[in-house]
Amino acid sequence: MKEVRHIKSALISVFEKKGLEKIVQKLIDLDVKIYSTGGTYNYLQGLGAVPVKVEDVTSYPSILGGRVKTLHPKVFGGILSRRDHSQDNDDLKKYEIPPIDLVIVDLYPFEETLAATDQEQAIIEKIDIGGISLIRAAAKNFKDVLIIPSRGQYEALYELLEKHDGKTGISERKHFAALAFAVSSHYDTAIFNYFNREAELNLFRKSFQQATVLRYGENPHQQGIYYGDIGSVFEQLHGKAISYNNINDLDAAVSLIADFEETTFAILKHNNACGLASRKKLRDAWKDALAGDPVSAFGGVLITNRIVDGETAAEINKLFFEIIMAPGYEPEALEILKTKKNRIILKQKPFSLPGRQFRSVLNGVIEQDRDGKVETSEDLKVVTDTAPTENEISDLLFANKIVKHTKSNAIVLAKNNQLIASGVGQTSRVDALKQAIAKAGTFGFDLNGAVMASDAFFPFADSVEIAHKAGITAVIQPGGSIRDGESIDYCNKNNISMVFTGIRHFKH
Repeated sequence: MKEVRHIKSALISVFEKKGLEKIVQKLIDLDVKIYSTGGTYNYLQGLGAVPVKVEDVTSYPSILGGRVKTLHPKVFGGILSRRDHSQDNDDLKKYEIPPIDLVIVDLYPFEETLAATDQEQAIIEKIDIGGISLIRAAAKNFKDVLIIPSRGQYEALYELLEKHDGKTGISERKHFAALAFAVSSHYDTAIFNYFNREAELNLFRKSFQQATVLRYGENPHQQGIYYGDIGSVFEQLHGKAISYNNINDLDAAVSLIADFEETTFAILKHNNACGLASRKKLRDAWKDALAGDPVSAFGGVLITNRIVDGETAAEINKLFFEIIMAPGYEPEALEILKTKKNRIILKQKPFSLPGRQFRSVLNGVIEQDRDGKVETSEDLKVVTDTAPTENEISDLLFANKIVKHTKSNAIVLAKNNQLIASGVGQTSRVDALKQAIAKAGTFGFDLNGAVMASDAFFPFADSVEIAHKAGITAVIQPGGSIRDGESIDYCNKNNISMVFTGIRHFKH
């Protein structure tokens, strides 16, 4: 190892003490001098160590109710001193500052406290000052000092001490310095976002402590990484590794299914629903979802909001698909679905979708509120002489949920709580409608009595006219065009009902 440093002294100041036992014993065996504070000092004594109190070094006690313990030149001088600088060494001797070779810190649990309480004083007291300063100082002086910035590195430290008998190389110290700044920057980000709830500064700060290397990116020649706690969203029960495109499809699937309370099955392809149905029985929901577009369903992503039973699994197993996600699976169902080696089977965990969304564009980031609006019958404004029937209202609301999650320009056709067809990602709303009508015809659906949902207003009456000639009897749209009257007039002349929601659901 180049630029080897032998650990002769260590400062330990941690919140989480569990996991230190082996480390402390190893430090004792290596005859390392240990400095410590407060509760950590007492804990180390209980493990058989003979630590030195930091206050005995600084000649200052812990003050301000524990807010100030390590913030002193005799502590930070020992950490920041450069071993190959004669002036630094002279200062250590002059001011009787002991050099420190290893710093072990675990910060106050700010995020955990924030999740557990809304009491401001309790939250503020969990903003670590001394600990974060120790981390930054030791990381800055990585050429001479090893920093362990959190409980997450306890095991790695023990392995390092075991492997090299208390010696460290420059590459190892620099590696832990990088981890240290990752810890400190994440901690500061969490604190900033807490204060920014009220300050509302237009500044973007996000930090994720976990990363999952994906099978590949959007294409096989691209690398993909997911940053975030993917394990809090689902448990993978079977199949190959997740890819970048899988993650995008799963995000679309989870967002879509969250808007449905009834027993529902959805099939997605390229972030859009190509099949979806709500039924009393899960097997029926599956069969009717598949009927919507059995061609596109091939190789798709499946999601449901109910536990999958054996009967439904037997039907699903007839189709080649890539992923299925559900809140659970009966044992028989799981065995059936596992018969394909690479098929990805996920168990969705209870979790809340974030209230904000962001993505990278150009040389920056755009952020917005998540579209959490789900229209109910109370939101519908009937604008035609003919009002929709009870069944049509049910279908209109059903279709509107789907079009909200469909790429714009989007049209959704539905009947009896079944997705009949959709037109997605078109540059013209008329083209989206024609695409949907053609697809419905391809799979033999009768559009007489079906309903139409549009993700934005109709600038002209042409879409309504095309829908009417195809058999559509009810329409749901946001409204808001200066030529809304033309569409309304056409509906009135042809006994079609139309409702406005006042809410646009563009999804680009």
